[in-house]
Amino acid sequence: MATKKDLLKDEIEHVDVKSFDATPIINAMDKMSFTARDTARAAKIFDMMIGEKEGAVFLALAGSTSAGGCMQIYVDMVKNNMIDGIIATGASIVDMDFFEALGFKHYRGSQYVDDNQLRGLYVDRIYDTFIDEEQLQNCDQTIEKIADSLEPRPYSSREFIREMGKYLVKHSKKKDSLVQAAYEHNVPIFCPAFSDSSAGFGLVLHQHKHPDRHMSIDSVKDFRELTYIKMNSPTSGLFMIGGGVPKNFIQDTVVCAEILGKEVPMHKYAVQITVADVRDGACSSSTLKEASSWGKVDTTYEQMVYAEATSVLPLIASYVYHSGKWKTRKKHEFTKMFDKK
Repeated sequence: MATKKDLLKDEIEHVDVKSFDATPIINAMDKMSFTARDTARAAKIFDMMIGEKEGAVFLALAGSTSAGGCMQIYVDMVKNNMIDGIIATGASIVDMDFFEALGFKHYRGSQYVDDNQLRGLYVDRIYDTFIDEEQLQNCDQTIEKIADSLEPRPYSSREFIREMGKYLVKHSKKKDSLVQAAYEHNVPIFCPAFSDSSAGFGLVLHQHKHPDRHMSIDSVKDFRELTYIKMNSPTSGLFMIGGGVPKNFIQDTVVCAEILGKEVPMHKYAVQITVADVRDGACSSSTLKEASSWGKVDTTYEQMVYAEATSVLPLIASYVYHSGKWKTRKKHEFTKMFDKK
């Protein structure tokens, strides 16, 4: 029988899109068919977003690509001014990125294992990736520690994640962390369902120990802040991994701005990488063409890519990185909008 040490020995290595130039393969795929051509068009639309004068680019992130080897891609997007705001699941930000920043790792495993045995060893499984549950609980407790240090009041997830970034400046054990990079580059991160992650356990601990005076997460404040950002950046593009809450949250800012009395243009560019089906009316919160009927996304420059993201994201990101438009684009630093208040 395998031991815990046997299972947690082969670390996930995050792909570095700076180390190779995918331009030739993307250009070749552009002349092919099916998913290849969709991938190439998605890369070129993403590149158009980066090249849009005064335009803002938002990354919507769902799923487990960060645990699966794509974490460095998102860090490089922030460090190289390719992303101006992030809307993500709590797991992507806390259980995967913040977790590794604390010095812990994800490990190559197998989906063909006895999950009862894993539970007995306190090893959690993300498809074919393993994670140490005891280390994850350490992450929960660190979230509690940060919460304990804050003034008791409601916070947007953006405000709390910024405090996580500030914590990592002094305590990070990893060179590249998305949370820390976003903090240092004034790129706001929103997690609309923040408690659906390791953060939730830590915040429950905090409130359990401080029932009368505690901090809390205000998801409405998240929505309001993100809508204010959209209102201050009429031309915008969306690069979406997966779907669900992050995708819908950033798309809804157009409608919310209208409700607040200010008409803003629909998101001009949109790319979504997903494996979700369209036939049940969901597709991880609708197809992009369907979103247009709600007034959220323009259909001139939109592309759905039906692929598992770790297979195409490195190619797209490498293409856009080596295109180099990020070198001359405006740096929005949207976090500063709220620091002034």
